[in-house]
Amino acid sequence: MDWMMILKAFAVGGLICVAGQLLIDYTKLTPARILVLFVCLGVVLTGFGVYEPLVEFAGAGATVPLTGFGYTLAKGVEEGVRESGLLGALTGGITGAAGGIAAAIFLGFLVALVARSGDKS
Repeated sequence: MDWMMILKAFAVGGLICVAGQLLIDYTKLTPARILVLFVCLGVVLTGFGVYEPLVEFAGAGATVPLTGFGYTLAKGVEEGVRESGLLGALTGGITGAAGGIAAAIFLGFLVALVARSGDKS
């Protein structure tokens, strides 16, 4: 077990979460807007070549938060454009993130079968 990589992942993932918490506490941004901001930030930083070194440095600490989802979308678009040209710009992001999206849908379905829903009031 690589303890140094675990420490780096914890530190980077924690800093991303701290940034999100600071945005919640000190701005009037809604959580939904902050989530969208993080995904878009991941895409933009990947486009500028800044996020890839962070992923290599921190591993899951950079790929698991929402900025990592933006990174996955951008890498999928990059690969799609390389393979299919302009059409890949439209399909590459979904293709790149399909595994994570499918897992989220499937696991959400399993939890819905097991959990009891109820009125919140």
